[in-house]
Amino acid sequence: MAETKSPVETPLMKQYNVIKAKYPGALLLFRVGDFYETFGEDAVKASKVLDIVLTKRGAGSSSEIELAGFPHHSLDTYLPKLVRAGHRVAICDQLEDPKMVKGIVKRGVTELVTPGLSFNDNVLERKQNNFLASVFGGKNAFGVSFLDLSTGEFFAAQGNENYVMKLIQGFAPSEIIFSKQSREKFELLFSEEYSTYALEDWVYGYDYAYEKLITQFKTASLKGFGVEDFGESIIAAGAILHYLEDTEHKDTSHISSISRLDEDRYVWLDKFTIRNLEIVHSQQDGGVPLIEILDRTVTPMGSRQLRKWMILPLKDKVAIDERLSIVDTFYTDHFLSDKVCDPLKQIGDLERLISKVAVNRINPREMLQLKRSLKCIEPVKQALASHNSDALKKLADQLHPCEFLLEKIEKELREDVSINSNQGGLIKEGIDAELDELSKIAFSGKDYLMQIQKREVERTGIGSLKISYNKVFGYYLEVSNANKDKVPQDWIRKQTLVNAERYITEELKVYEEKILHAEEKLFVIEQRIFNALVTTAADFIPQIQQNARVLATIDCLLSFAVVAKANKYAKPVVDDSLITDIKAGRHPVIEKKLPIGESYVPNDIFLDSDKQQIMIITGPNMAGKSALLRQVALITLMAQIGSFVPATSASVGIVDKVFTRVGASDNLSKGESTFMVEMTETASILNNLSHRSLILMDEIGRGTSTYDGVSIAWSIVEYLHNHKDFKPKTLFATHYHELNQLEEDLPRVKNFNVSVKEVGDKIIFMRKLKEGGSEHSFGIHVAQIAGMPNRVVLRSNEILHFLEKDKHKNEGKRKIAEIPKPTPQMNLFEMDPRLKEVQEMIDKLDINTISPVEALLKLNEVITLMKRK
Repeated sequence: MAETKSPVETPLMKQYNVIKAKYPGALLLFRVGDFYETFGEDAVKASKVLDIVLTKRGAGSSSEIELAGFPHHSLDTYLPKLVRAGHRVAICDQLEDPKMVKGIVKRGVTELVTPGLSFNDNVLERKQNNFLASVFGGKNAFGVSFLDLSTGEFFAAQGNENYVMKLIQGFAPSEIIFSKQSREKFELLFSEEYSTYALEDWVYGYDYAYEKLITQFKTASLKGFGVEDFGESIIAAGAILHYLEDTEHKDTSHISSISRLDEDRYVWLDKFTIRNLEIVHSQQDGGVPLIEILDRTVTPMGSRQLRKWMILPLKDKVAIDERLSIVDTFYTDHFLSDKVCDPLKQIGDLERLISKVAVNRINPREMLQLKRSLKCIEPVKQALASHNSDALKKLADQLHPCEFLLEKIEKELREDVSINSNQGGLIKEGIDAELDELSKIAFSGKDYLMQIQKREVERTGIGSLKISYNKVFGYYLEVSNANKDKVPQDWIRKQTLVNAERYITEELKVYEEKILHAEEKLFVIEQRIFNALVTTAADFIPQIQQNARVLATIDCLLSFAVVAKANKYAKPVVDDSLITDIKAGRHPVIEKKLPIGESYVPNDIFLDSDKQQIMIITGPNMAGKSALLRQVALITLMAQIGSFVPATSASVGIVDKVFTRVGASDNLSKGESTFMVEMTETASILNNLSHRSLILMDEIGRGTSTYDGVSIAWSIVEYLHNHKDFKPKTLFATHYHELNQLEEDLPRVKNFNVSVKEVGDKIIFMRKLKEGGSEHSFGIHVAQIAGMPNRVVLRSNEILHFLEKDKHKNEGKRKIAEIPKPTPQMNLFEMDPRLKEVQEMIDKLDINTISPVEALLKLNEVITLMKRK
């Protein structure tokens, strides 16, 4: 509650304080006339976030209080800034016309906008969902639910903490709610990355939540939605519906179902893998995630759908094959692709438009956009239906042209409408007789007045007669003094001027009454017709929502075809085998970011459960081991979302879990070391693997001593190979060449290396995978390439050669104490004057013009100089 400096309250501030007390956690925008005002602490916060002037109301009086405000028509500009700053914003409007009220106008909060609940286009991202998440921790499982109020999409899931955390990372909600008793735990998990809000504990009760859901969906049970037996997810979802009521979002007819995110239906991608593979977000500033390569969608619905597909790859072979089949059709049939793509490009955001219809927030221009979008559905439907593909015909059958609604909007709404529905010029002629008459009066008034003026001139013979208007007398006839004797008897004199007289007539007064009230009546009638149009559109919410889903699917599959053609991707074979066989595979992101003229070096990968379960890949840093590991995972996931893949061919046995331990992911800010994070992620892999898992491990053990690192890496490979139940396919990149020994002991382990070419003292990275282990690490060469001081590089070589002597003699490791000490380096140019002369001689040379013979002569001079005592 905003504090005042004194108990003295004006009637307006008394009303404000009562309303503010109901929304203590929100910043209250209080409508006063043509402005939204904020008071007290809210005004201080708003002035900082919005960069508006902070002033005072009642300055110097006992009721003085801080004040900051902005014009009501600027709400769409300022509201997004407040929400993005993390504020919950209560919008308090005038609930009655001030002209019709004596005293204080009735006011009330019409909407509470939070980061996770908004219809404002300036708050929402066009290509991303704006999810509100609700989390509930039960005794046996966690429940989570996601709602996008702007589209009506509603999801629920249940599982262990890791599964819920993985979903939250993938869905990236704008706000997370939970019960107050769980505040400490969940704020620790989420508060740094997400806006959070705690609700009363009773909201998270099973019976209350179940009742909320069946009331919302108008069903007797939740069996039809697949969540009947998932109590924790029901509780999480019910809390979201309560939160909608709490925030004054009561029009929710577009939220008509809930979908269960079945853990068994989608590939398990833990939170580390989603981050490490950079599927939808890059870890580096300016980096490129995979979605940026694959997203060539042309509708907002398609773009949002693609994001969900990428964090939820399929395990169902039939569904995957259906997607691949449609992509293949679009890929090969250019004519069909163009026929579908052209109308798709003209379709607006159907999901969000129809949601605005449901909450009665659609404006006339958006209604026109809805009409244009519906118009474009028919050509898409015909193009798909005319093809001989059963999959395309099935999609065509699911598209509803909504002819009645389309014709009604076409018939009634003008093409040049304004954004606001109360400014006139909305409805076409011929829809309402009274409206047509009022329009003629309001917008053809000058013509009518000219007709009166012309008639009266002819009748009276007063050529200088004119009709004018002022606020005091309304419309009047003005006659110069020279002609006042010609004025008819039925004119009524209203005003005498120095040079003229002003008159009114009964006809003018009747017309004045009509024209002054015509616009007001006209706006009321147009608003009524437009509201009826919105009500009609609301009857088509289910059909238009289905259209949006189907068009999003078509858009995604068409995008896959476009990307495949542009980047020379191949159609993968996805089957139920345990084999991954990729020929000439490439990294989909890196290959697009190479310098012009440089081509990506492709590689073959073969993994199965019988002969080559684990590939140990050695090779120097910078040779491409990490990229190779990532590309195998990305190719696998691309295949299982229904996309073609960057390879000449690929056969992918369906994978149910993908685990990665690649790249640096230190969490030093929380006090966790590189090695601790690495071991935590590795433990997660070993505790959750399955027979169909794909595991990628990069440089395990590097965060500790060499002996510890080798021991840990060695034992992990043995564990994965000898597991009593599972044989997960594994790529294990390492710089520990000792692990090559495992090939001799474990039959399904095979050694590979990323080849390099030695040219003198330098190396060239070939980036080609070949059989066999690598004998050298080339670490010192990499240090030299990176620009390490030459003195450090030379000393490293000296130590390396000393240590490697033991390898050839098989005498075991020498003691560290026996490493030769570095020879003190003299400052040569100060100690020996001859070197100073040599330096001066070299400084005077112009190496760009000296001839070979002159160079040899100079070299001879240097040698002679150095031999001189």
